Amino acid sequence: MATNPENKTPLTDAITHDHREMYAYYQQFKQNKGNTDAQGRWAHQLMWEIARHAVGEEIIVYPLMEKQLGEEGTKLADQDRNDHQTVKELLAKLETLQVGTAEFDSILERAMATLHKHNDSEEQNDLPRLEMVLHPDHSKEAAAQFRRTKHFVPTRPHPMAPNKPPYETLVGFMAAPIDKLKDLFTTFPTEEMKKEAGL
Repeated sequence: MATNPENKTPLTDAITHDHREMYAYYQQFKQNKGNTDAQGRWAHQLMWEIARHAVGEEIIVYPLMEKQLGEEGTKLADQDRNDHQTVKELLAKLETLQVGTAEFDSILERAMATLHKHNDSEEQNDLPRLEMVLHPDHSKEAAAQFRRTKHFVPTRPHPMAPNKPPYETLVGFMAAPIDKLKDLFTTFPTEEMKKEAGL
């Protein structure tokens, strides 16, 4: 077992950075209640980040957990995939609803509650166990792979897609160009809005 004595956790840092961004985007969504244009932009930004983050974890992090932690890692990864599936299904439903409605708010709130619980479990349980057996260089390499993968994966939830490699990787890369085309016609927060929000 290769321990991480220097307490360097690049992979955990990369993942928790994304978690904080998700919470910040959701906070902006809530703060703009009554302004459907602004809320729509922040909701799109939030869903875009969640979709990329989830697939990045499923392609890079969970297989690493299974490899490094054995049966325990497989159980943790399967639970994480189930959490992602719940969130993906809720986010996919949001794409059919109007921003500013009570139903949209309610479903997004449910998705974020599930995500918060899932993220807390990752940060407090899964990632510390994984980092304990990773050499700092391996953690750094996995973090770089995770960040790189997010540039090529789908930017929208696809709850019907497989969530385990290699099939997920193939389906994800096929869906990504379609998602990116849709993104061209989707409004996101402007740079000025992000600056005002301190993001």
